[in-house]
Amino acid sequence: MFIPSVQKSLLLSLCIVASSAMAVSIADLSNQDATTGLKAALEKGASAAVSKLGVTNGFLNNDKVKIQLPPILEQARPLLKMTGRGQQLDELVVSMNRAAEEAVPLAKPLLLNAVKSMSVADAKQILTGGDTSVTSFFRDKTSSQLAVTFLPIVKKVTDRSGLSAQYNATMSQVARAGLAPQQATVEDYVTQRALDGLFTVIADEEKAIRRDPLGSGSKIIGKVFGALK
Repeated sequence: MFIPSVQKSLLLSLCIVASSAMAVSIADLSNQDATTGLKAALEKGASAAVSKLGVTNGFLNNDKVKIQLPPILEQARPLLKMTGRGQQLDELVVSMNRAAEEAVPLAKPLLLNAVKSMSVADAKQILTGGDTSVTSFFRDKTSSQLAVTFLPIVKKVTDRSGLSAQYNATMSQVARAGLAPQQATVEDYVTQRALDGLFTVIADEEKAIRRDPLGSGSKIIGKVFGALK
């Protein structure tokens, strides 16, 4: 009869053997599993990013993606504050972030459509392409279309808030002082910063999945991304 310590040692050995037998490498994954797991991760990352950013203060309270003043305006801040426009600059920052927060929810259907377009042949290549290869896939597939979709929404918000007039008036004053060349419109600037923020958060979600696949709560994501360990 085994004594308790021997039983524990045997049980531990059996667990190790079983674990080794169940371990799956990327080469062992079927194309179907690789594609299904990757699509699940793409959908999870996209949905999480949109949920985090497409709400009030989603951009404004996230220092990693918060839309700041264009560098030339930030540089001119001391001069503008001296002329009584400091509060206007603060309002510009809030309004730009509000515009991005309103535009981002429109990204979700476009991102999910990109997931559907992914070919089986691409799946394993994307899986093994590095910590942010999923994000790169999204960026390549959706950037242009997202910019076109975001722009009118951003413009609507900036026009409604008076941001366009504020921005243009401020830029005009800075330009007259000889401190800045001609700048892009405020809606162009905010649209680009909104896209940058969206892909930054998608990248964070992807890294989290790769770091802890089982923590994703999805069996197929755990299996596929666990095979990369």
